[in-house]
Amino acid sequence: MPEQLVLVDDEPGLREAVQAYLEDSGYTVHTASNAREGWDTVQRVMPDLVITDIMMPQVSGLEFLKQLRDDPRFETLPVIFLTARGMTNDRIQGYDAGCDAYLPKPFDPDELVAIVTRILKQRAAAKVSSGDSDADIAELSRQIAEIRAILMQRGAIAQTPAPMKLDFTPREQSVLDLVVDGLMNKEIARRLDTSVRNVEKYVSRLFSKTGTNSRTELVRFALEHGLTTPASH
Repeated sequence: MPEQLVLVDDEPGLREAVQAYLEDSGYTVHTASNAREGWDTVQRVMPDLVITDIMMPQVSGLEFLKQLRDDPRFETLPVIFLTARGMTNDRIQGYDAGCDAYLPKPFDPDELVAIVTRILKQRAAAKVSSGDSDADIAELSRQIAEIRAILMQRGAIAQTPAPMKLDFTPREQSVLDLVVDGLMNKEIARRLDTSVRNVEKYVSRLFSKTGTNSRTELVRFALEHGLTTPASH
């Protein structure tokens, strides 16, 4: 089944062009002309990803994103901002608000498709079957122990600065710490009193922020750059 996207933009021409391009790329796209329509559409469709403009009348894209993040159903729903505002401070404001990607207008539609595809692939990679087996946990623990041993030999744990500024939310940090401890999504969900689906989304966002594509890559990256909280180890 094609992934479901919601596109929110008050420019009819752009909205129709982007919808057509995304649908040609294999996605199902539901459109809305403003944030209020977008909110209704998101609740009805329960999409895999939202694309929204920032500069909209009445309710801005930033306010729309805050509305999504304040709702437990959508607190980790991937959101891409499309906007004519391309200044650094505006991008920082968008990322601080919790968007997953930021694409200033005018943009290449192929770039948008590439960003959508990357985010959805990372989200899919974060998914683990609800029945985490002992073998899954044992194998992940073995891999993590091996990574720790290699990095200890190199003296790299918690000593190398991350190549980029990474700001994790408190919940993202908690999930990262538990992933590094070798826990699977089902156990993380129990520890944090949330759903497996939400854990999958948090792990996907960690993949996106760190540029990794698997749990072992994420663990290695976190250990190499000292991104876990000391109290958890």
